[in-house]
Amino acid sequence: MSDAVSDTEPHAAFSQHDHAHCVATTLQQAERVATERGLRLTPVRRRVLEILLERHSAMGAYDVLERLAEEGFGHQPPVAYRALDFLVANGLAHRIRRINAFIACDHPGEAHHAAFLVCETCNGVAEIPADGLRAMLEAGARSTGFAIGRATIEAAGQCPECRARAEQGTDNEAQE
Repeated sequence: MSDAVSDTEPHAAFSQHDHAHCVATTLQQAERVATERGLRLTPVRRRVLEILLERHSAMGAYDVLERLAEEGFGHQPPVAYRALDFLVANGLAHRIRRINAFIACDHPGEAHHAAFLVCETCNGVAEIPADGLRAMLEAGARSTGFAIGRATIEAAGQCPECRARAEQGTDNEAQE
């Protein structure tokens, strides 16, 4: 997988796209991964993944739990946490530690390292390839004798839409 990210083409999370196709493709990949690995994608686990796929923004466990409860899957926190833990452990979702939330993996079943661009305004999250960043991090760690077990690379800022809204607000204030 290439670490190249186009400077001209925005990530699907931050642009208009065929989201139904996006969801269907990712769900299909996740189901294939589960089948290949002999994993059980129970109705609750599948629904949690579908909920995470509904939008390209991170969701807290209690937001997921609220949706599950509305749909009759139970209202106890372990229901959501167990499903989320399963999805993360099996590479079908990621935990965004900065905001203590979860997002569906864009590339389920593919061996990859990801970095996350987190919009501080709307909580939108884009998963981008980070194999090169991980290699640099591991090289630096090796030089100190440190062995990395887990690394989460997250960058906070503003997505294009929120940045444009903020600039429009600035322009409107300047005109007044």
